[in-house]
Amino acid sequence: MDELVGRGLQLRGSEYLDHFPAVVVQGARQAGKSTLAQMLVENRPHAVVTLDDSRVRDAVAADPWQVVEQIPEGTLVIDEVQRLPELLLTIKASIDRDRRPGRFILTGSSNILKAKGGDSLAGRAIDLRLRGLSQAELSGTSASFVDRLVADGVDWRHCSTSLRRADYLDVLERGAFPEARRLSRRMRGPWLDSYLSRLMTHDLAEVPGGGNEARLRRVLSLLAANQSGELVKARIASATGISESMIGAYVDALRSVYLIDLLQPWTPSLTKRETGRSKASLADSALAMRLNSQTAASLAPLTADGIGPLLESFVVGELMSQGGWSEEEYRLFHYRDRNGLEVDLIVELMDGRVLGIEVKASSTFRAEHFKGLVFLKESLGDRFLGGIVLGTAGEGYQYAERLWGLPVAALW
Repeated sequence: MDELVGRGLQLRGSEYLDHFPAVVVQGARQAGKSTLAQMLVENRPHAVVTLDDSRVRDAVAADPWQVVEQIPEGTLVIDEVQRLPELLLTIKASIDRDRRPGRFILTGSSNILKAKGGDSLAGRAIDLRLRGLSQAELSGTSASFVDRLVADGVDWRHCSTSLRRADYLDVLERGAFPEARRLSRRMRGPWLDSYLSRLMTHDLAEVPGGGNEARLRRVLSLLAANQSGELVKARIASATGISESMIGAYVDALRSVYLIDLLQPWTPSLTKRETGRSKASLADSALAMRLNSQTAASLAPLTADGIGPLLESFVVGELMSQGGWSEEEYRLFHYRDRNGLEVDLIVELMDGRVLGIEVKASSTFRAEHFKGLVFLKESLGDRFLGGIVLGTAGEGYQYAERLWGLPVAALW
């Protein structure tokens, strides 16, 4: 069952507790933050305070010091601390008095370190961003895709999978929320509807820019319909009838509760016509499909181009998840210039080496799929680690030196 699935961040989180006074576990509602916190303190003396309970919240507000210092030799887990942002000031003062590692685990379903009335805990806390269940976690794969490539190269001859396009569509439809994944198709839809409704009326109302539910729904629906598309505020404003000056605030609010991800543009000055727009996607594929009234069955007859944006955002999310526990640190971008040359995903290692990834829902690899990757290879020289087209084919393929086609399942 999904609730027993080990989380890739568990080892990293334990290391953080051994070195830092506070670990902040942040992520969307129902991503598994409380479960991860319990995993991290399983073999440590600990106490848990849940601020979603209004009675507990009132008691903490009345006497914050008594709560914060109730377990001097262990770890205090404070769930949903964004419900009482002023508590962060007490936690800050407590840490300044005693900087022992592992004192606090704070979880939050919105960006708690930006909460009004709170404190950033800069220099006192370290972030641990938790996303929904990744396919790597579900399959028990410990090494990240990037770790494996850097250590062993691309083993394309032995890279095969039984998964085909229909199987990937099922993966997209199930999404990454542990609770939703356990449900039948018929029950998953109402769960997602209720999840979004409660987020809109409750959580978003508590973050800056999140007070207008109707407008937020319009913006979110448009982003869902344009998965992995460039974030063009003027276009969103025109389609929604909302002032362009307000679009940024609504996007920030949706990001604050982890509903959407932004993929920043990579602008290394390889040409003089590089664009600087981010790409936006809903963070969970099942939620995106629900907003678009899509199912695996309804998507099955579509061409690869019709499925590609959903698959692309899924790949981005998988690599974002794996980045949380990867030994090789990396940053993710996309590349595009005004002439239309683009690469879906740029993986930049800390030493400057670059991996380029294209995502195609096609079951065959074609020369045009490698156009942007060839450009990167020619432009970057030795910095270019390799280029990969991820598709729905069952077998790996070498197109040219340092250029390969692999199944999407190679990610895990």
